[in-house]
Amino acid sequence: MTTAKSNPRIVLSPPQVSFFHQHGYLMLEDAVTPATLQQMQLELAQWIEQSREHSSAYGEQIDGRPRFSLEPGHCARHPALRRIASPIELSDCYLAFMRDNPALDAVAQLIGPNIKFNNSKINLKHPGSSTAVKYHQDFLFEPHTNQDLIAVLFFFDDVTLQNGPLEVVPGSHLGPFENLWHDGVFTGAVDEAVEKAARSRSVPCYGPAGSACLMHTRLLHGSAPNISDSPRTLCILTYTAEDAYPLQQNHIPSRHEGELVRGEATNKVRCSDYEMVLPEAPKGASFFEQQAKSVS
Repeated sequence: MTTAKSNPRIVLSPPQVSFFHQHGYLMLEDAVTPATLQQMQLELAQWIEQSREHSSAYGEQIDGRPRFSLEPGHCARHPALRRIASPIELSDCYLAFMRDNPALDAVAQLIGPNIKFNNSKINLKHPGSSTAVKYHQDFLFEPHTNQDLIAVLFFFDDVTLQNGPLEVVPGSHLGPFENLWHDGVFTGAVDEAVEKAARSRSVPCYGPAGSACLMHTRLLHGSAPNISDSPRTLCILTYTAEDAYPLQQNHIPSRHEGELVRGEATNKVRCSDYEMVLPEAPKGASFFEQQAKSVS
């Protein structure tokens, strides 16, 4: 059997494990060491600087789609890079971090012990950014044979109530799949009535740079625009149980997809009983283009 380089370490208490399974998310302090965070921030700053040279989505993912997504209003004087798809393809630092970080050990406790990598991205909200993330469930973009998938959102900046924090609906991972198709169009977002109800029940996830939020990919979530003068940047790594296999092409492809990062390979597949409508594969740089479609 293939074995990952590092075996899981115990980083969560029993109450933390129970909280995650009940609510579908968990905040984790000190998920990035200061030295690693500084190096990743420096590389990110270089990508932001390079974005000044472009006026539309650019770069290339391994499936040919653009890698760098720009917010409307982006310009050389006021760069507004909003998404970097699969940064681990560009940086040895990001790749090493994907393979070994404290949050990954927490993931192994929650859905392990055998864990594979699925996808990575960086989402940015610059000061005054108008970008809002409409409510959705990640799993509906990335169906697998079973539902043991966790997205880890690492805070590169201090996340506050004003700069567009992640908003989650506790316990919604235990509820139904919400439809992301409307009038035959895949919008990547729930309809207005569901979003209104979700907002009334949601809680913000905020904390200092270096923190992380572990989120079940069935959890209903979104985020508001950044109305502050401070950036809000998240590096998001999604991991799966080793015996979960994709049912559709990866919406953020990587040559490292399926890489074993904790435990051992079992050569088994596990299937859970559920039903959902398959997503539409994105044609643009990111799902922001899909969410820009009307859901009225």
